[in-house]
Order: sequence, then C-alpha cells, then structure tokens
Amino acid sequence: MRTRITDLLGIEYPITMGGMAWAGTAKLAAAVSEAGALGVIGSGHLDPDGLREEIREAKAMTNKPIGVNILLLSPFVDDLVRVSIEEKVNAITFGAGNPAKYIPDLKEHGIKVIPVVASESLAKLVERSGADAVVAEGMESGGHIGEVTTIVLVNRVVKSVKIPVIAAGGIADGTGMAAAFALGAEGVQMGTRFVATEEAEVHPEYKRKILRASIRDTMITGSKLGHPARVLRTPFAKKIIELETKNFEEAERALLGSLRRAVKEGDTSSGSFMAGQSAGLIEDIKPVKEVIKDIVEEFKEVVSRFCDKNRGWIE
Repeated sequence: MRTRITDLLGIEYPITMGGMAWAGTAKLAAAVSEAGALGVIGSGHLDPDGLREEIREAKAMTNKPIGVNILLLSPFVDDLVRVSIEEKVNAITFGAGNPAKYIPDLKEHGIKVIPVVASESLAKLVERSGADAVVAEGMESGGHIGEVTTIVLVNRVVKSVKIPVIAAGGIADGTGMAAAFALGAEGVQMGTRFVATEEAEVHPEYKRKILRASIRDTMITGSKLGHPARVLRTPFAKKIIELETKNFEEAERALLGSLRRAVKEGDTSSGSFMAGQSAGLIEDIKPVKEVIKDIVEEFKEVVSRFCDKNRGWIE
C-alpha cells in the first residue's frame, strides 16, 4: 500500500497508532512500527526524562520509524519537544491545540509534524503553519474528544486542506479503513484496537472490558468540566457524570489519576477506562502484527468490491 502518508513517514502501511497516555508505551509502539505501521509513544503522563527513556527503549526494539504524541496542555511541552528532537524521532503528533510555534524547529530537524484536529478551521491553520499532515479525529474516538463525528469531520477536512489527512475515531478494522479512504483520507489512526493486543502493557481487566463492550458501551465524562473524554461505561463513569452537575471540584479530584488506575491497576471502582466506540468491533486479543495484517487484508477485500464489476457494485 502506498499513499502520501506511507511516503511521508517511511512506513509500509498507512496506519498510525494513537497517542495514548499510560497505554502508549515503548513496547507497544515498537511492535506497531515493526509490523509496518507507525508506532507512537504517548507522552501525556511523562516528564522529559521519562520520554527520553521510552524513546530509547523503543529504538532498542526496532529500527523502523517511531513517533511521539505530545499534548500541548502538558506542563513539560517545551522540554518534551526538545527531547524528541535530541532523540531524533521520526514524527510528532500534537494534541489539544495549535503547535505552530514548534513547527519550524521540528522541520529543520527532519521531524514530521502531524497535529490532531477536530475542525476544518484548525486543519487549515496548521497547514498554513507548515504541518506535514493532520489527523482528523472524530468524536467516536476514545479519550479526549471533539464534537463532530468522524465521517463528517474527515469529509470536511479533506476538502479543506491540501496536505494528507489521517482519519481517526471509530476505526478498528479494514472496513472502517476503507470507509475513511472513501472519504479521501490517506491513512488511519487507531488507539483502542492497539490496546486490545498482546503487546499492550495494560491491565488484563482493561482488555477484558474492551472485548465485552458493545458499540453502545461508552460514555462521555468531563463535558461540564470542559474536557470531555470517551470512556467505557462503568459505575465510576456514571458517578463522574453525576458529580459534574453537583460538585465540580469533587469530580475533578475523582478524575485525577483515574486513567493510570485503569491502565496499570485495572481498578474498576475509581479508574477511567478510555476507549472509543470501536471497542464494540473488537472480538479478540492478537499480536499487533496479526491485527495489522488482518486490517490490510480486509481493506483490500472491501475495496475489491468496488473494483469488480461482476459483484454488481460498479457496472
């Protein structure tokens, strides 16, 4: 498979890993890269030294391209960018804002800059600032989300910018990937699907919850706190939604550290199990290499239906 995304990143398949705090470890990122996609280390919970360690660990496991995700809300953002440059990562995906101030320096060092956007206005803004591509992430995704669905957002962003677009949100298989390409995307980003793999260093309970989930088993917490996030439906998630309307400060305190407790401890009583609606599409835990192989094969099968006139799709 070859698109502008594979050419840009030097990868075999136009698939990138979502930047997941706590779950996006060096081991998982290296496995994704080794399988021909772009593994991305999630730095949302890391300080500069922690990120440096993760990058070096990933590079010890693979010589293929490695990316880093940096949240612009991080108190260490300047230092995380500096460490990424010093450790010569291949790409950075930025979340939660406009990374324009960092783009010239990163490009000077040969690092590809791929902001995550939730609107066409931000996509156009980062394109003007020199971004190499964008991730258009719809509200079906896990973790912090915007307000527009993937199908509408990708459709609009593709028509608004000339740089390549990576689709994200609700994508966990080849059918979803084909749908994204039909909208004009040239790559897809997946997070939840990679959490449900053998290499993911998350608590077994996290993986079990994803396997048990239906497409209706997620909730949005934090909407009234100003930072909505999609998580798996649990009594804790329901409690947070109730607290948001009654006690703002108590809700904030309860959420503090809740993702770590879910990822590392499988804590069902006080953990936020971030996951997208695509959790309802995932039926098994496999090695990353098999997951990507299955996605690509299904993608090709779906696309072939449109190309084979004998199947009745196109005369």
